[in-house]
Parts: sequence; C-alpha cells; structure tokens
Amino acid sequence: MSDPRRKMIEDRALRNAALALVKADVAHLRADLTAKGVGARFLERIAEGANDVLDEAVDVAESNRGVLLTLLAAALLWLARNPLLALFSGEEGHEHDEDEEPEAD
Repeated sequence: MSDPRRKMIEDRALRNAALALVKADVAHLRADLTAKGVGARFLERIAEGANDVLDEAVDVAESNRGVLLTLLAAALLWLARNPLLALFSGEEGHEHDEDEEPEAD
C-alpha cells in the first residue's frame, strides 16, 4: 500500500472516531437536558452564586466585626436624629411641614 493511501485510511479512521465522540457527546447532552431543564439549571446556578456571596459576606463580617458595629451604630443614630436633636435643642421633636404657615401671635 502506498504512503498517501495509508495516510488517507488513517485520517478517515481518526475522522470517524471523532465523529463518534461528537455524536456521543450530543446524545449525552440531550439526555442530561431532558433530565434537568435549562430553567432548573439556571436557578440552581443562581442559588449557588447567592450562597457563595452570603458565605463571603459572613466571612467579611466576622473579620470586621468592629467596623460592622460602628456602621450599625451610625445607622441607628441617623434614624434617631430628629428626637436626639430635639432633646439637645429643647424643641418638641416634630418637624414642621413646609406647607404649614407659622401661627401669628
């Protein structure tokens, strides 16, 4: 057998083997998608990502507990700012609406 003919036979065998692998992969993919749909896979990946983000947030919060407590205290002070300002300024603690006109004496 001549060298080009032998090479052509070997190349054809490699091509047929590769085609068989591709067909097997496609069949496996179809069976896998039939068992679990694209939507379910999408939701599963989102849930995994959310769990990863939550785990990372917990790790950061544990390692920066002081910063987290300071931020929480600042948020609480901000929410209680009007009563605190009224306490120190001597006012009653309610805000006047802009639509109200001051009472005349």
